[in-house]
Amino acid sequence: MSKTKIAILASGSGSNAQKIMEHFKHHPDGEVVLVLTNNPQAYVLQRADNFEIPTHVFTREEFFKTDEVVKILKNMQVDLLVLAGFLWLIPQSLLKAFPNQIINIHPSLLPKYGGKGMYGDHVHKAVLADGETESGITIHFVNEHFDEGETIHQAKFKIEPEDTLDSIKLKGQQLEHQHFPKVIEGLLKKVKGSVIE
Repeated sequence: MSKTKIAILASGSGSNAQKIMEHFKHHPDGEVVLVLTNNPQAYVLQRADNFEIPTHVFTREEFFKTDEVVKILKNMQVDLLVLAGFLWLIPQSLLKAFPNQIINIHPSLLPKYGGKGMYGDHVHKAVLADGETESGITIHFVNEHFDEGETIHQAKFKIEPEDTLDSIKLKGQQLEHQHFPKVIEGLLKKVKGSVIE
């Protein structure tokens, strides 16, 4: 059976993308074939380069008003789109082209602290301000609304009284790096379809 082809969309540094690229570097069932970003300065481009994975930078216009990104993904026969710190809403054209094949990771236990503008430090600051005793990560399918797609996996960590923004950020990141590649691995056969080649 051919490998499941993964494309990663990221907007920033790409530490999750790095873990995914490492995980699938010599994987028998899946491979990262493309990294896409909306930010020409994103460090994720350098990370992809280190793994000799092709990259594509797109503009807002190209992403929302054309089918350019869909065409690129279809040409490369991508099976699974992974959002790893990608901050734009996914347009209908992409959702239609890849039904139940787009997943995202979010730094809270959804449905808490999700929605527009809730990403990165914004989430952690809200969690601290509300005096939550736990937080965590949610890996979910992507639909037309921010952070509302079906949950695939959640993992939690405790928030101690002495925790700061930096310490809960670190706890969350450790969970992301630990769980995201494995959850993707678990989805490989599903997104490839149930046809055994």
